[in-house]
Amino acid sequence: MLRVRAFAYDLALRHTFTISRGSTDVQPTMIVELRDGAGRSGYGEATTNDYYGFTLDSMAATLAAARSAIESDPFDTPEAMWDRLRACFANDAFAQCAVDQAAWDLWGKQRGKPLHQLWNLDPDDAPPTDYTIGIDTIERMVAKMDEFPGWPIYKIKLGTPDDLRIVRALRERTAATFRVDANCAWTADETIRNAASMRELGVEFIEQPLPADEWDAMRRVFSESVLPILADESCIVEPDVDRCAGHFHGVNIKLVKCGGLTPARRMIDRARQIGLRVMVGCMTESSVGISAIGQLAPLLDYVDMDGALLLAEDIAEGVGIECGRCRFPSTGGSGVRLIRPGRPMSV
Repeated sequence: MLRVRAFAYDLALRHTFTISRGSTDVQPTMIVELRDGAGRSGYGEATTNDYYGFTLDSMAATLAAARSAIESDPFDTPEAMWDRLRACFANDAFAQCAVDQAAWDLWGKQRGKPLHQLWNLDPDDAPPTDYTIGIDTIERMVAKMDEFPGWPIYKIKLGTPDDLRIVRALRERTAATFRVDANCAWTADETIRNAASMRELGVEFIEQPLPADEWDAMRRVFSESVLPILADESCIVEPDVDRCAGHFHGVNIKLVKCGGLTPARRMIDRARQIGLRVMVGCMTESSVGISAIGQLAPLLDYVDMDGALLLAEDIAEGVGIECGRCRFPSTGGSGVRLIRPGRPMSV
């Protein structure tokens, strides 16, 4: 029999984190614990997000309504559990993600093996993660990059009048690969023009340059951009993968947006089937959510799992990152262990 609990944390960030649509200094997050009759606990995470409309209160309410169904579930496999509970989370993929991550972590701990091993994946196949530089003054963006010297890939948040100046200034300090993310802030013309300049500056791809619903304009960008374009805000749930074909060269899958590891694995498979490049990204999670992402890393072309590195202090241990490379613990599941107590949530 399962028992479910949830805890709230306020994750203070190392620096104010700014993207094109806003800034944050503290990231609220919810940790879900699933505990079995033998005393083993699995953990999952979902951050709050204004853009998608999920708060700690809304996720707690969803969990409270789903609690009896969760605790009475036979828990044979996490996939079967996800399907049985689907109706409980029809309007809250974020809470669904936290439960699904916790289920997979517990399932792996019950078997004493990491998830990537149970999925027959080789951790040596995991690509390096980027480290994200949030929008700031050029001097501060350079300083942020210098805090993590020698990183193989930096992801640069853009969407300012000085985007090209920013990239040029950062390029003067490193030979690392760059990725840029405009978070819906550019037009089609800007994207096509910026891509030509940024290719010469060592940019690998551009992530979500246009607003999520501008599909006709994205088809033009897809055809005319000299750099690959990856979807983020345009790719939320499983049906979006097919829709992105012919509009994007790849998709960035976020676990909280799609509902967890279970649908993310299906989205990865589908993207491969239709020839899209595949990335999984984070939402400034602690090492709870980052460790879940890490289990998928060997399946990916690109990964953005630096969320815990952006925090002033982590709340958990699990998959670690050293100069972009994952360090996988040998413990079961996602390998998560909480190291700081949170505020109990009423669920």
